[in-house]
Amino acid sequence: MKICIAQLNYHIGNFEGNLNKMLEAVAKAKTDGADIVCFGELATCGYPARDFLDFDDFIAKANASLERLTQEAKDIAIVVGSPTINPVPEGKDLYNSVYFLYDQKVQFVQHKALLPTYDIFDEYRYFEPSTEFGVHEFKGKKIALTVCEDIWNIGNENPLYKICPLDEMQKDGFDFIINVSASPFSYASAKTRQDIVKANVYRYGKPMFYINQAGAQTEIIFDGGSLVVSPNGKIHQELPYFEESIQFFDLDDVNQGTQENVQDNDKIKLIHDGIILGIKDYFGKLGFTKAILGLSGGIDSAVTAVLAARALGPENVKVVLMPSQFSSDHSVNDAKALAENLGCPYDIIAIKDIYDAFLEKLSPIFGDLPFNVTEENIQARVRGTLLMAQSNKFGNILLNTSNKSEMAVGYGTLYGDLAGGLSVIADVYKTDVYRLAEYMNKDGEVIPINTITKPPSAELRPNQKDSDSLPDYEILDTILYEYIEKVQGPQEIIALGYDPKLVARILRLVNINEFKRYQTAPVIRVSPKAFGVGRRMPIVGKYLS
Repeated sequence: MKICIAQLNYHIGNFEGNLNKMLEAVAKAKTDGADIVCFGELATCGYPARDFLDFDDFIAKANASLERLTQEAKDIAIVVGSPTINPVPEGKDLYNSVYFLYDQKVQFVQHKALLPTYDIFDEYRYFEPSTEFGVHEFKGKKIALTVCEDIWNIGNENPLYKICPLDEMQKDGFDFIINVSASPFSYASAKTRQDIVKANVYRYGKPMFYINQAGAQTEIIFDGGSLVVSPNGKIHQELPYFEESIQFFDLDDVNQGTQENVQDNDKIKLIHDGIILGIKDYFGKLGFTKAILGLSGGIDSAVTAVLAARALGPENVKVVLMPSQFSSDHSVNDAKALAENLGCPYDIIAIKDIYDAFLEKLSPIFGDLPFNVTEENIQARVRGTLLMAQSNKFGNILLNTSNKSEMAVGYGTLYGDLAGGLSVIADVYKTDVYRLAEYMNKDGEVIPINTITKPPSAELRPNQKDSDSLPDYEILDTILYEYIEKVQGPQEIIALGYDPKLVARILRLVNINEFKRYQTAPVIRVSPKAFGVGRRMPIVGKYLS
């Protein structure tokens, strides 16, 4: 039996586009003599469709795509994910289902049983969990059809769930497993995914074909990495990360388990490639082509500019240098050098006169009050206004350049440097921003070395350094990681050896700045716990404040 995996980039609600991609893959699979072609979870409508799923018309369009695919299921079987209307009045209106289409008919449907509600997932809001399980026989082979999370409760040991779908299917026996997925990316997800698939294969002694999608849906990236795993647990093939791929596998070859073939799992490379896909799809799926950002000569804007140029093409990324009287000459020179290295168009707009005009108008109100963060924020907001003016005039989408460390502790100005349509590196801690810069320079200097080696500074007052306001980033990032990613409270973090006063200060900063994060642009997710849809904290909560 020859099985085709079609790892595609779907677009939520783009029924025609999704269907055409799948029809092209079906045609290719037929030409290459495949018996089955497999697509991803909710491939007809895209994932996660969220409250689009509440619209009857949306579901009708998904069903129309399914009917069209059914007509193409001639001389080939099609496995595809699509929503199903729940025929009974009790429970949710929909199921999240995988369909087996053949001989121009729907031959079998398996609904998803395990509906995740953690991190970015909210499936129980829309779907009814399945309580019935079966296998489908095709050309003498019994197939266990599963949907994404249904393989993540191995042996009923996951405390989130009370049933193991494959244990139920094993009662009927099966020869191999197909899992259609929409498994989101983080820099740790590929290894976790491999381990989960291998654990299922070890438990049941049968090969698995795991089909993921590859593409970005606003802040959520799907990295591909579809897997074919042999009964002995060897990864027969892992499909490429961050790109569409159609590949064919002979079931007999997979059963022999004679090879191990995986992709490079280097963390910084994954983050780099993932963000590029995130930018590319955000612009492409919204119909945008050009970006703009402020280039300060610092590490964050430099890394953002490189990522944007690699995603969109340097000619489509406008950078603006906006020095004030507090900006150092080397920062301006570093920013110019980067723009020229990349080939990005740039302008220089000095803001001293604009800033001074603000202060003049405010002086009767401010009186003799001393210079403080107010004057610093005015500079940031002047820059934000200049960037947004060009965004409005020329249609360039403003990219936010804040990193995760700054975003976490509120080291940014609302309506100033926190402005933007997309937060590019706001899920990357400052220490990893430096590692990204070094990775970008691995084949030659792109980011000027001085940008990487000089002490970080917002340059909003004379001789300012980040270390004036924040702990050393190596320490700060470790504490933030424990609190945000590992969900450790203050006592657990203190027990790791950190100063109690420092821990209390940092955690308080994280919590009291939640209101800023609610007002910022979507954050491209590359970590196991990003700001945004996957981390829901109250603004007015008292905890640790």
